[in-house]
Amino acid sequence: MQLDRATGWFSGVTHCPSPNFNARPEGEAISLLVIHNISLPPACFGTGKVQQFFQNRLDPAEHPYFESIQHLTVSAHLFVERDGAVTQFVSLLDRAWHAGVSCFDGREGCNDFSIGIELEGTDDMPYTDAQYTALQQLTRQIRSLWPAIGPERIKGHDDIAPGRKTDPGPAFDWPRYRAALNEDKA
Repeated sequence: MQLDRATGWFSGVTHCPSPNFNARPEGEAISLLVIHNISLPPACFGTGKVQQFFQNRLDPAEHPYFESIQHLTVSAHLFVERDGAVTQFVSLLDRAWHAGVSCFDGREGCNDFSIGIELEGTDDMPYTDAQYTALQQLTRQIRSLWPAIGPERIKGHDDIAPGRKTDPGPAFDWPRYRAALNEDKA
């Protein structure tokens, strides 16, 4: 997978464009990476429902949980499935609607200056080796184009929306992920 700086799209991943995005504010610099988790229905993997959700095609009659989220219009830039497969929904140059009401470093509206990566999972189920490998590869390329995203500017959704969000949850191995990023610098 290779990131094209001119377009903000990765090659070598599945493209599944979402309508749930808009332009970043003029002159806004990308300086934050937000890690999330999602599974639809909750704790069910490989269903294709995340892709439908981010494209506003989820059928609320298919599952009671879908009824509770049918009003939402959300997306992330990238989604990493359990097997490490990556899907991109929004160009990294555009503003995906992943963070919601959020604040980081005294600034509200984190969607304006962040990139959102969703991991297929739940707060309390371990993520897979393939997911960590893909996440590290994505992060390495993102940071090479936006060096303002230092280690202190890679956060969980729970960090930027405390009390409202809990993902990626205690199952996410931050020490493992950060150690892998530090190895990249060695």
